[in-house]
Amino acid sequence: MILKDKTAIITGASDGLGKQVALKLGESGVNLALMARRKEKLEEVKKQIKGVRVAIYPCDIKESIQVKEAVKKIIADFKTIDILLNIAGIWQKRMPVEGIDEQVIGDVISINLTGLIYITRLIIPVLKKQPESAIINVSSKSGVMAQVGQSVYTASKYGVRGFTDVIREDLRGTSVKVAGVYQSGVKTEMFSKTGEKFDEGVFEQFTDPKDLASAIVFMLSQPPHIWLEEIRVNYK
Repeated sequence: MILKDKTAIITGASDGLGKQVALKLGESGVNLALMARRKEKLEEVKKQIKGVRVAIYPCDIKESIQVKEAVKKIIADFKTIDILLNIAGIWQKRMPVEGIDEQVIGDVISINLTGLIYITRLIIPVLKKQPESAIINVSSKSGVMAQVGQSVYTASKYGVRGFTDVIREDLRGTSVKVAGVYQSGVKTEMFSKTGEKFDEGVFEQFTDPKDLASAIVFMLSQPPHIWLEEIRVNYK
């Protein structure tokens, strides 16, 4: 896909990986509709992007009414959408399932999986109108393998993987290509927000979000006859 002058929606765009993807796509000439809960953080990201159209849409991805309103505004503002990048997500602090609070369970499933489904189902009809379009769902290594203490997080990410695989088949033969990203740990605030602690030196080995963002832009930048249906990224 030639990225210049395309339009992309990015969820979770206020920090971490979503922010880095927004910056790199902006450098590639992509117009951006940025979604996240925190308006002030979205404003900060917007200020860093030059030369393309950027609009922000504060929205709690787990609230279907907010998602519908945001999507309605985006379509009215941009008219066309070429790319949907589902990056919004939260971590579940590692522990046995019996110790996980009900609120945490609800939030992890709603933000990581249900919200992703909400926005995707609304955007697919718009993507189908374009001669070439794409959906990239950022899942996790936890979407392809079981890891101790991550029961609810893993359930949400296995769900993302299953959803991604099915809509890829549903949309095969249309203009919409679908891919999944399955990455190991990334150096973001997602972990510290839950009070998660790692053994000494582990977090420092995690993937820099700038590097993972480059991989995602690489996926989108391939010629029309090539599509990477999934990538798995590990840190060294």
